[in-house]
Amino acid sequence: MSVRGGLRRPVGRLLIVLYDSTGCRFMFETLSDKLQGVFRRFRGRARLTERDLDEGLREVRLALLDADAHFSVVREFNNKVKERALGAEVSEALDPAQQVIKIVFDELVALLGADESKITYADTPPTVIVLCGLQGGGKTTTAGKLAVLVQKQKHRPLLVATDIHRPAAIRQLEVVGEQIGVPVFKLGDQAHPADIARAAVRHATQNGLDVVIVDTAGRTHTDAAMMDEIRAVVAAVDPHETLLVLDALTGQDAVNVAESFAAEVSFDGVIMTKMDGDARGGAALSVRAVSGVPIRFIGMGEKLDALDPFHPDRIARRILGMGDVLSLIEKSQETFDQDQAARMQEKLMNEGLDLEDFLQQIQQMRRVGPLGQILEMLPKGLLDAFGGAGMPADAMDPREIDRVEAIVYSMTPDERRDPDKLNTSRKRRIARGSGTSMADVNSLLKQFSQTQMMMKQMVGGRGPAGRGAGLVPGMPGRQRKATKPKRKKKRSR
Repeated sequence: MSVRGGLRRPVGRLLIVLYDSTGCRFMFETLSDKLQGVFRRFRGRARLTERDLDEGLREVRLALLDADAHFSVVREFNNKVKERALGAEVSEALDPAQQVIKIVFDELVALLGADESKITYADTPPTVIVLCGLQGGGKTTTAGKLAVLVQKQKHRPLLVATDIHRPAAIRQLEVVGEQIGVPVFKLGDQAHPADIARAAVRHATQNGLDVVIVDTAGRTHTDAAMMDEIRAVVAAVDPHETLLVLDALTGQDAVNVAESFAAEVSFDGVIMTKMDGDARGGAALSVRAVSGVPIRFIGMGEKLDALDPFHPDRIARRILGMGDVLSLIEKSQETFDQDQAARMQEKLMNEGLDLEDFLQQIQQMRRVGPLGQILEMLPKGLLDAFGGAGMPADAMDPREIDRVEAIVYSMTPDERRDPDKLNTSRKRRIARGSGTSMADVNSLLKQFSQTQMMMKQMVGGRGPAGRGAGLVPGMPGRQRKATKPKRKKKRSR
């Protein structure tokens, strides 16, 4: 399988950017692009008039509505921004454009929920969490993802199957439990859901399981029978957390569902699923304002470890193009072997990078998450510095990395350590073995060579970040020894 024009360039560049931060589509992609366009027009102006603000905020309003945010939420958001922007904090600012951006950032954080929300664990286990929502919103998969998350926090979860209405719902939860190694409690499809939940809590207490996650039945709409059943389950187990699971792809419908549930059932937070597939993000912008409860987690993929805590300030930074390096570092720290990273850094500084290292770093980078999501966590300015901004979506296709891996695996260990040995006949053999073309092999080697040179510049402190320090956090540049200025020799007469 070959790619016309050879392999694309971003893999090497991404490897450079991500090397020591170990150390698809963005959920607000459309909104982010439009807001940044508005702010570009503000920059460079010594002062902003009320007319300038009105024109800019009109564009902001249209961008938010286009992102499928609720109209009442948009109206209130714009009014707050304008009120603050016309106040003294902007009129007295040295850079009014930056001050307006800060105001928009602050209001976005307030709109999204201000504070990060976490699961409140019970002082006396087990902690009981009830998931509710409509059918098809992803409750069962989310129950598994939540179980994985609490496992990472050193807890022992139990999944509880109370959906007795949907065919194979109990079996689906069992399959999820088998995949992640978490037990599933069930009493068949004849017992009442409230009785199942109550028995599950007793079972958890007797068996040392300290988190009970109850997967309730959904419906295609919020009918009275559904609400009565959820209320019965909640009354039976008195949960510490009741979380509403919403499908981000349904947009305004998700907001309407949140509003309906808030009127009927008391819940403590929201989990937004399928956020990785929603380029608009309007539901996330509106749910907090409409329901009055915070978003706790967001589903960012189909894998059972793809559930992330919702950080309003980090999401606001990503919307405004500031990146989310902190989340990237946290993901990297969960994935990367720190001892291996330290050895790799030492090797890079003393011996240089070879194709074995190149392959290893690509594999580790892949474990952090999809390339598209990684790129969106990086500030736009950093991507611009490395030519990564504006890359086409297909350049982030995981199949590109598959081809890179296939090519490197088709080399002998000796060839990976010393790519200079790769003559034409060896390249032809590698292309056949990897199912690619000679052009693909040459493109990868060229990309690797560029990566080597840029890595040397970074270690030497000569990258875009400036002289005297490494480009990425934690990677120091080589320290030059202080030398005395040379004295000019006297010319002999």
